[in-house]
Amino acid sequence: MSVWTTPETIRARLHRDWERGKWLAAIVNETPLFPLRLTLKGPGSRELSERFDAVRDWIAQLQRAAKTEARPGYRLVMREVNHRVLGGNAIPSEVWIDTLDDVLALIGKRREAERFRAIHAHTRQHLPTLLPWLARRPLRALELADDWGRLLDIVTWLHAHPHPGIYLRQVDLPGIHSKFIEQHKGVLAELFDLALPQEAIDPTISGQAAFARRYGFRDKPGLIRLRILDECKALLAADTDNDLSVTSETFARLDPDIKWVFITENEINFLAFPPVTDGLVIFGAGYGFETLGAAEWLRERTILYWGDIDTHGFAILDQLRAHFAQVRSFLMDRETLLTHQSSWGKEDSPTTRDLPRLTPEEAELYDDLRHNRLAPSLRLEQERIGFNWVKTSLIEFIANPCA
Repeated sequence: MSVWTTPETIRARLHRDWERGKWLAAIVNETPLFPLRLTLKGPGSRELSERFDAVRDWIAQLQRAAKTEARPGYRLVMREVNHRVLGGNAIPSEVWIDTLDDVLALIGKRREAERFRAIHAHTRQHLPTLLPWLARRPLRALELADDWGRLLDIVTWLHAHPHPGIYLRQVDLPGIHSKFIEQHKGVLAELFDLALPQEAIDPTISGQAAFARRYGFRDKPGLIRLRILDECKALLAADTDNDLSVTSETFARLDPDIKWVFITENEINFLAFPPVTDGLVIFGAGYGFETLGAAEWLRERTILYWGDIDTHGFAILDQLRAHFAQVRSFLMDRETLLTHQSSWGKEDSPTTRDLPRLTPEEAELYDDLRHNRLAPSLRLEQERIGFNWVKTSLIEFIANPCA
């Protein structure tokens, strides 16, 4: 009997459609779904005779759960079956559900649907451009029912104030604070993209981390950390370590009197980087290279990138050259790699994509790494390179920079 359709299997089917958002989406779309016909799987001719009592119980079960004047639900439709032994019998063949309210009653979702109807009515009145979102993500809207009015207030405000040029903290709306906006960035981004005019959105910026910039708010400035390696060119008093963190805007205006710019991804290497006449070092962790792109003075300097000797190290080098074509690699060569074989490690999830901006020598070593010609997933982390090797390489480079 487990294969016969029961009231429970009818409700389970309708509930699966609820979980897919079908019934709430019908409220938005005004989809003509009803009356809805559902076929039943019932006993065959042999079961009618061999399991007659079970069939009778099955019919009674469906009839007890069927719609009455006092109870919403489904209408049970019977069909006549002529059996050679039992004669004519009325067997349930299908059920009909007349309205959405009948579905909601069967699956116990009337209260939730009423909340959604309130969301729908409010949205249709104040921001009808968001109705497609409601139809696409009705269950998510239901989760946000307590906050929906405030979310619409934010969308309405930004529509009236495109590119506001203020921090999220400065949005002054009743009952709305910056933490609320931060907590709802994901859904707000979806609503903004649908409700705002195209000119109010920067399509080149995406992701929650760039939420503010995409929609014209001010974002906290990116910080660039640097050390002047020549005490004669120090920006601060000579008895300090000249480890500075400045905004990207300040960095773009520095234009220091230096010749060599080193970029390293390791903080200890940054802190321990040896003195270099006319040099500075940048700690490359924590920001994208577009942060450096506004510093036009960098295009007039010799830039050396020092990353790990692994596939991602070369990928970062390739990315940096997209901003500054003159970048050279430092300590990312075959000799350095082979000299430090005892310090080799393994790279997690190496990349294998083509890197068009590598030099022939770099590309050859990158190919050896991505095709595992030297060792599987080979990696030499920059901090594992001997410090004397670093200092000697620096001296040789400064003495013969064109080599």
